[in-house]
Amino acid sequence: MRVILYEYPCNERVRTLLRVEYLFDRLFFFARGEDAHCHQIAMTTLFDLLDICERADVRTAILQDMDRHRSALSALREHPGVDGVTLDRLLAEMQSVSAALAGQGRIGQCLRDNEWLASLRGRITVPGGSSPVDMPSYYSWQLKPAEARAADLRGWIEPMMPLHRAMALILQLLRDAGDARDQLATQGAYQEMLGGKSFQLLRVWVDPALGVFPEVSANKYVIWVRFSTQDNELKPQPVSRDVAFRLARCNL
Repeated sequence: MRVILYEYPCNERVRTLLRVEYLFDRLFFFARGEDAHCHQIAMTTLFDLLDICERADVRTAILQDMDRHRSALSALREHPGVDGVTLDRLLAEMQSVSAALAGQGRIGQCLRDNEWLASLRGRITVPGGSSPVDMPSYYSWQLKPAEARAADLRGWIEPMMPLHRAMALILQLLRDAGDARDQLATQGAYQEMLGGKSFQLLRVWVDPALGVFPEVSANKYVIWVRFSTQDNELKPQPVSRDVAFRLARCNL
């Protein structure tokens, strides 16, 4: 059965990682397109990635997470029931992506050093500022064959790939650590007391046929999941019927 997955970050570090993941998915999708309008969105998304990496030190946060997870996983080596081959393969992958990210310095610095990209980045923040009237060189680039534009995009995206690989591995480990269980929101609301235990990520699966979406909040004491629907003006409206869903609480 097809279900819709919603995710809720329980701290700012995970929230930032999910935003970076969203931007990478968007970047890859539009970079694969052939139309110049797709590549316009790809360029804007690439600059969004640079912005978020500048506002939050994503590189350092990921490297710290990777070191912490490697230490925790290494400690499992002597535990009975642990597959040593699988563990060694995972630790080697973590070492590889961590070394690639650590060795590249500031994320996307070569893009910042490109004068044309820096100029375009500044113009794109102005509404309509990247139009042919304001930046004819950008318009000229969009008139190039799709293959030429795609090759340029691949060259500009490549310096971001160590970040993508490390981010994807961290989120995969976190998601795989979840304990997915079926739950019931009585009259549209679910509450779970945690007794001081904290989580990093909550994942909620919902049957799309129900026509509802979850609004989630959590702290170290309690998890709240409240389901809503949308009225004719798309305004959220709480539902009062029971809603079956699946919940995973993820922590590393």
